[in-house]
Amino acid sequence: MERPPRRKNLPIIERLVTAYKLWHGFQVHIPKVPRYSLGIKIDRLFIEVIELVFNTLQTNEKMSPLESASQKMDTLKFMLRVAWETGVLDDKKYTSLSEELNEVGRQLGGWLKKVQKENSAR
Repeated sequence: MERPPRRKNLPIIERLVTAYKLWHGFQVHIPKVPRYSLGIKIDRLFIEVIELVFNTLQTNEKMSPLESASQKMDTLKFMLRVAWETGVLDDKKYTSLSEELNEVGRQLGGWLKKVQKENSAR
């Protein structure tokens, strides 16, 4: 079955999807116990951040979902660090995920500052 042509998304969405695909590839190699505890938590956080960022594009009220996405992103990064520190993720996997998520964090922070500035100008 052929995939439909991809539509160009915002860079932040592209980065989130890239990071999630990396995670998805790593998750299947995680041992069973942490995969069904920490792995599921990380997976849910990824999906929640993607949903919040995507839904922000479709609403006029941007501040609240962006703040929620930022908080979930911080939690996601922390959980990935826990996975790395406990040996669930090796150095290479942790580094590749961190690089992608750090860029998403910068983009999310810039977007939040822009919205805050627009709201304070009103």
